[in-house]
Amino acid sequence: MSDDEMSIGIGQAPHSRRQFLVKLLWIGIWLAFMSAPVRDVVSGDHTVTARVLGGAGLLVFVAVYLVLVFRHTSRAPARRQALRSIAVLAVLAVVLSLTLGISWLVLFVYVAVSAGATLPLRTAGRLIPAATAVMVLIGLSAGHAREIVTALVFPALLGGFAMSGVQQMIRTTIELREARATVAQLAANEERLRLARDLHDLLGHSLSLITLKSELAGRMLPGRPDRAAEQVADIERVSRQALADVRSAVTGYRRPTLPGELAGARTALAAAGIIADVPTEAPGDVPEEQEEVLAWGLREAVTNVVRHSGARRCSVALTSRQTLGGPVVELSVSDDGRGAAGTKAGNGLTGIAERLATVDGTLATTTAGPAKGFALTLRVPVGPGLGSGE
Repeated sequence: MSDDEMSIGIGQAPHSRRQFLVKLLWIGIWLAFMSAPVRDVVSGDHTVTARVLGGAGLLVFVAVYLVLVFRHTSRAPARRQALRSIAVLAVLAVVLSLTLGISWLVLFVYVAVSAGATLPLRTAGRLIPAATAVMVLIGLSAGHAREIVTALVFPALLGGFAMSGVQQMIRTTIELREARATVAQLAANEERLRLARDLHDLLGHSLSLITLKSELAGRMLPGRPDRAAEQVADIERVSRQALADVRSAVTGYRRPTLPGELAGARTALAAAGIIADVPTEAPGDVPEEQEEVLAWGLREAVTNVVRHSGARRCSVALTSRQTLGGPVVELSVSDDGRGAAGTKAGNGLTGIAERLATVDGTLATTTAGPAKGFALTLRVPVGPGLGSGE
């Protein structure tokens, strides 16, 4: 079972049966506090009918609780639907506690937790103390020891308000994820508009000129072939220049940059469920050629981490250093994954080394052995001492 299959992002619905079971386990593990009513049903001093009805009521309570919390922790339910479900839990808690005894007062803790996990903060802030107060009144009215009742007050209040905080964190995470997707979409749309605008500026004049000269050449061709040939030569010259302009523009669009690759690294690692420690800014004094090499290296390194490492954490560092050979910029990418599978470099590392060679850069790799991580360090000179070493 891979880490990707097991892990579920905050606020994300499970996408497989294994993720469903993992989420159900995290929610259901808190049912361990149901041990008191379960013991009371199994071995308590009750009639067979009371045990059967108590067991049935407990099963209904657990089912409603799991469905409510499982489905609506990360998405706000319809308020009436949530209130109806919590009302069912509260009624069951009251009836079972009054009829079967103090062991069942723990159900009110789950009522408070359900309210905190699914309702808006203002509504939950009223229902959680209310559920706790009802629990205390039932316990005291039945003549039970105060210390037993008060032992449940703190878990009910703490559990309810803690789940309210968790719910707010999950909803905020979902909103941030949606905002990030919106920003990315807007950036893509803006880039498309810029590309369309630039191509229009590049090709509009050239294509108009080509069209005009083609019409002139067509009119001159029967009677003045020499002038028509001049127009055709102009058409060739303009079209070649337009082609060169388009190639130059496309090359500029395709050239990766460090800020863009850093943003892409954060997105790729987050999508893979890997904890990312990636800087938000890149050094501003890196020459264009050296920056392109580092950007390609960062892209390849992060791709390897996502695809092959099985890592849980990845760190990226960009530092400017002064060496004996002059200033350099150093890029390091390290993870805590499986480490190198062998000593032979793959196509990705070979490609990085070839690119680094064009700018007199160096490549170093470090692995602590199987399952102990892998580190990649790229260094490029950015000053007068290019290629002179350290």
